[in-house]
Amino acid sequence: MSRLSRRGVGLLTAVALAVAATPGRAADIDPVLPADTESVMVVNLRQIIDANLVKKYVLGQLKQVMAGNDVAKQLQELGLDPLKDVDRVTVGSWGEGEDASVVFVVRGKFDLEKMFAAAEAKAKTDGDKVKIVNEGKYKLVQVTVDNVPKPAFVTFADEKTIVGSFDKKMVVTAAETAKAGGKPQLKKELASMVLKQDDKASMYACGTVEKDRIKGLPAGVGGGIPGVDAAKLGEQLKTLRGYAMTLRLTDDVALELDFGMADTEAANEFGQTLSQLVGTAKGFLPLIAGQQPNLKPLVDEVSNTLKSSVKDKDVTLTLRLSGDAIGKAAGSGD
Repeated sequence: MSRLSRRGVGLLTAVALAVAATPGRAADIDPVLPADTESVMVVNLRQIIDANLVKKYVLGQLKQVMAGNDVAKQLQELGLDPLKDVDRVTVGSWGEGEDASVVFVVRGKFDLEKMFAAAEAKAKTDGDKVKIVNEGKYKLVQVTVDNVPKPAFVTFADEKTIVGSFDKKMVVTAAETAKAGGKPQLKKELASMVLKQDDKASMYACGTVEKDRIKGLPAGVGGGIPGVDAAKLGEQLKTLRGYAMTLRLTDDVALELDFGMADTEAANEFGQTLSQLVGTAKGFLPLIAGQQPNLKPLVDEVSNTLKSSVKDKDVTLTLRLSGDAIGKAAGSGD
């Protein structure tokens, strides 16, 4: 499964993008996602930007970070402002290593003529970053970003949909599927997981894990955690068969992680280890509060709300943070 590198933008941004709201309707399956998809991530960007907590503590800082971000700059130069034009981003991925593949679908409201004209103009002045390439009957915008090994290709399916991938043919297939609509293509197990997600959440991700995909913990990882047997944890992770993450935000923040294990025995064993990890984390929290007193409200809430539980084959980790505690940690008197 491919990894996406991200730079942190401070405590509040990290916290605020881990989200909370009352459960809404079940999520839809985007028909653009191909049958090979193993993991799905959906970011409800409009809901995040409109959330009171983000408006109050994060949006200004996020704008500053995007102003200095290479990807954001190129998007804006192409006539796309993610904070204004984009409603939702769906990403599907599958494979691992050099065989990893990804397709993304951006939904919103777009001025296609303006955006394509901006892309053509950019291609003339900065051809090493942006190019217009042909693939069949489609014109694709090729975007090269620093420190990303492959260029991305994007095209416009319609005025509400942009599709992209690192594979030109995949972009064309995605665009044609987006135009035609059609039935979802995901495999039954992953489709079932997606349909269980909350469509109103700020962000959710879920995926299936093939048997023998996880080889254990990387060398040197987990060995220094008190009370945790790294080798045992590595063996337990080999029984992971699926995962789901739901992040919600309104005035407060909530996070839920669910690990689907191979059977109830595997769930119980991993649940015990996760409980030990939670206990260890809570033991270190007072040290953080001692060094940074402004974080004490958050530390207290993490200590009180970070919990793990086991039910059948599922191991669940939950966390809740109030907007009040986040505000105090940010130095706000409100």
